[in-house]
Amino acid sequence: MSRQMRVVIKRPDEEIGHSTFVSNNLGNLQKTVDGYIEVVTVYWRDYDFVILCNEEGKLQGLPDNCWLFGEKFVGTLVFCGINGDELTDLPFSFKEYKEMLEEVME
Repeated sequence: MSRQMRVVIKRPDEEIGHSTFVSNNLGNLQKTVDGYIEVVTVYWRDYDFVILCNEEGKLQGLPDNCWLFGEKFVGTLVFCGINGDELTDLPFSFKEYKEMLEEVME
C-alpha cells in the first residue's frame, strides 16, 4: 500500500494551485501529470524539493502552466519534497509555497 504525501498541485487553469494529499506511487503520479514523469529538482531558501511534470508535455502541446525558475512548464504540476531518491511531503507550508511563487514566477 502506498503512502500518502502532502503536495501542491497546480493545474494550468489555476493561478496558485491547491494543497492536497496524493498516493506516492508511480501510476497515480503519472495519471496526475497525464503521462511520463519528469522530475525537476529545485532549491529555494533552505529547501530542496521537486516539481513533477509531464516529460513530453511540450511535445504533446499541453496547455501552458507557468514560468518558474526561468523554465516554462506546461500541463499539471506536482510540487513535493525529496529525501534521497524518495518523494515525500512538500517541506514547507502552503503559505510559504505562495511566497515562493511570488519570488520565482515570471
